[in-house]
Amino acid sequence: MYPTPRSHRPLIMGRNGAVGANHPLATQAGLDTLRAGGNAVDAAVAISLTLGVVEPMMSGLGGDGFYQVHIAGQPKGLVYNGTGPAPIAATPEAFPQGMSVHGPRSVSVPGSLAGIAAMHAAHGRLPWAKLAEPAIEHARYGFAATHAYRMFSTDNRPQLAADPRSRMVFLAEAETRPLAGLVVQPDLANTLEAIAADGAETFYRGRLAQRLAAGLAEAGSLVAEADLAACEAEVQAPIAIQYRGYEVRQTPPNSTGFVMLEMLRIVEQFDLAGMDPAQRVHVLVEAKKRAFLDRERYGADPRFETVPIEHLLSDAVAHAHAAAISMDHAADLPLKIPEKAEGDTTYFCVIDAEGNAVSGIQSINSSFGSGVTAGDTGVLMNNRMAYWHLDPAHPNRLQPGKRVRHTMNAPMVFQDGKLWGVLGTPGADNQVQVNLQVLTAMLDLGADPQTAIERPRWTSSQPGQGANWPHAGDGVLTIENDIGDEVLAGLEARGHVLNRVAHMGGPCSMQAIRLMPNGVRMAASDTRRDGWAGAY
Repeated sequence: MYPTPRSHRPLIMGRNGAVGANHPLATQAGLDTLRAGGNAVDAAVAISLTLGVVEPMMSGLGGDGFYQVHIAGQPKGLVYNGTGPAPIAATPEAFPQGMSVHGPRSVSVPGSLAGIAAMHAAHGRLPWAKLAEPAIEHARYGFAATHAYRMFSTDNRPQLAADPRSRMVFLAEAETRPLAGLVVQPDLANTLEAIAADGAETFYRGRLAQRLAAGLAEAGSLVAEADLAACEAEVQAPIAIQYRGYEVRQTPPNSTGFVMLEMLRIVEQFDLAGMDPAQRVHVLVEAKKRAFLDRERYGADPRFETVPIEHLLSDAVAHAHAAAISMDHAADLPLKIPEKAEGDTTYFCVIDAEGNAVSGIQSINSSFGSGVTAGDTGVLMNNRMAYWHLDPAHPNRLQPGKRVRHTMNAPMVFQDGKLWGVLGTPGADNQVQVNLQVLTAMLDLGADPQTAIERPRWTSSQPGQGANWPHAGDGVLTIENDIGDEVLAGLEARGHVLNRVAHMGGPCSMQAIRLMPNGVRMAASDTRRDGWAGAY
């Protein structure tokens, strides 16, 4: 249990609304929207568009997203799936040397804008144009480069430098843009103004779509005007399980949110609260390994492949996996079809005064995505094609029009039919693992959100696990040193191969909001990156 808080940041609390996002300017946009009379969906749109400007290495108009929505008083939630498919020209034969990881041929059809537009059309309250204002302002006049921005732009300089427009906007003449140096995106500001005036339709089937397609063709991308025109968001029902009296909802396939639910079902068979820390980490890691075997067997676009969700989340599967876990030895469970990705994504969450909520996650895949800016639109494009497999027997094999398997997932938690909390993190294959750790810290051990978020983290990598081509994995348990020598020794004694690190940045940018019975919203944000929580 956690009788004493252990956090570097205060727990943010308010009675009327709360926001957690991976950049303070996006959090401010969400709070301002709520204060202006907007609901959680309006705030989510403002946050989403703003993040695409001020955190360009993580998400944007050129990427994808999942947005889970809870409307107060309605028992069933909705998921707005804003993930685009592979372009029509993207056949396996088009990649004889394997999938492109960066550059124009790594670009897939972007679906994020379609997702937030559909969500806003169904539930929004404020005008669409109003919600785009913060993003337009930050694009037009610039945002200040943070430590995280400087690190990511330096690390990804080669792919940005390969594209003249990306190089001009995102890189400084010197080796690293100075701290607080302004990143100004005038072309993106013009594009956002067009979207504010004409809606998302212009991005997919209007004049902006024509310019976007022309820019992509000039760069050598496979995404054509017809691919944009065919892109539509899908409205889905969330999938859910019961865990120790709580209902945990997740984004359905082509999201791999089911993997987090499967891990919870497995670890529910163990008394996590009664274990010492090394035992607890061991059980969580072993559950992860087994659930990832099922991810590899079944994770895919359900419009093309059968994904047996009821079976994967059944008692029989949970009990069988739990029974196979040895408390004394770490299992070696490589994935059979080879698949390492440092996926870069951004997560945000909102709960408004009425109890409406959005759990949102969006990404351009790797840091700065493909590195390609689409012509004069200022839109930095994703490199989501890198997620495909080419093995014809793999459920996530490349097919034109098919949506790739996504690591993105956006959970929500309910108790007795009422919203209990929302949380999530970026981090590619590590997302569901970090969500598992924070959720069990809160649900099993009674930690408040900020304490749970700041606890030391681990991420497990199995051979053949990684999301990006060529889908590698090293069989190592990467773990933060401040978990303590006793825990580290206990894990090594069980056979875990450890990679001891300082704080992890990529898979550790968690945001969480807990809704208390008295109406207080507890908002928490990770200290490991640029995230910030706010409430009022």
